[in-house]
Amino acid sequence: MPRSVPLRRPLVALLLSCSLLTGITACGGSGDSAGGNAASASAAASPSVSVSASAEKQRLARTRFVANAGLAAGATYQWIVKPYRAGTFKKGAEGRRLALVKAGLAGGFAYNRLKAASENAKGDPLLSKAVAPLTAGIESLKELGTKLRKGEAGEGDVGAFESVIDSIKNAGKDAGAEVEDKVPSTSQLTG
Repeated sequence: MPRSVPLRRPLVALLLSCSLLTGITACGGSGDSAGGNAASASAAASPSVSVSASAEKQRLARTRFVANAGLAAGATYQWIVKPYRAGTFKKGAEGRRLALVKAGLAGGFAYNRLKAASENAKGDPLLSKAVAPLTAGIESLKELGTKLRKGEAGEGDVGAFESVIDSIKNAGKDAGAEVEDKVPSTSQLTG
């Protein structure tokens, strides 16, 4: 017996298509090529607009830095530091294999988010100066995710993650962008 497609799927697709089409036509030009566009072009050329755009770029850089560093810190603590201190990574421990896989994923995720936070910091002069010395520490974490996944990580490796995270948090705090741990979901870890 052939399975029928629920009515909900095509209906959702139709509604999304219509809303997209409506949004595109609503954002279209007014057809007035001289009057309205000349005023907006002169406003875009004024220095006050570029100053506010620069301030907005810096604000967004700080926000992105805080978000990325917070996700890295949360993943590191939740899936690397906490299980390691609980003894879950030791041979024979219950749930060891799953904990090692999650730690490996969290290590790769944390490295990726720290690299992104480092890039975000470049958009803000104060953050850039605070984070620049930490790039070598971030790079040193590159292979630790694989090491964690294989169960080859020791106290020094876990300490390295914790140290880099603490350094990033302190640099952000010193630059006025305080970082708080934000634990990502397991689906965010896997990509």
